[in-house]
Amino acid sequence: MDDTALSQSPLFQDFTPEEILVFSSNVSIKTISAGMTVFIEGMPGESLFLIEMGTIRISKMLAEGDEKTLVILGADDFFGEMAILDGSPRSATARVVEDAKLLLLKKSDFELICEENPKVGLKFVKNIVKVFTKRVRESNQEIRDILIWANK
Repeated sequence: MDDTALSQSPLFQDFTPEEILVFSSNVSIKTISAGMTVFIEGMPGESLFLIEMGTIRISKMLAEGDEKTLVILGADDFFGEMAILDGSPRSATARVVEDAKLLLLKKSDFELICEENPKVGLKFVKNIVKVFTKRVRESNQEIRDILIWANK
């Protein structure tokens, strides 16, 4: 597989070509049409997805039949990262908005990478944490802005 998609992702920031190769040999490609569901909230989590092409909507079920969009993701974004870290059920639903080409890393393959290349595995986890904390900070700012607006 072409390592370009991996090298452009924040998941592989500061990775050497050799370190990216460790992952690219363990990643599979999945093409999904618009309107299809990648996974549903509550399903067992077993893979991380990196978007090479297309758009994915991440949403949360609020009530029976009522969904709230949390974020729209595009090329070079990723989702499902919690699944490879803790294996818990999916916390949200992922649906394809525009035809998507996804790179898939299974939890079992990630664990094998960590066993065989612990430094590379740790580097990958650190990059997940960096992106995750950035998302939390941005969400906190959005919540702060909403609260300020609501109190005017």
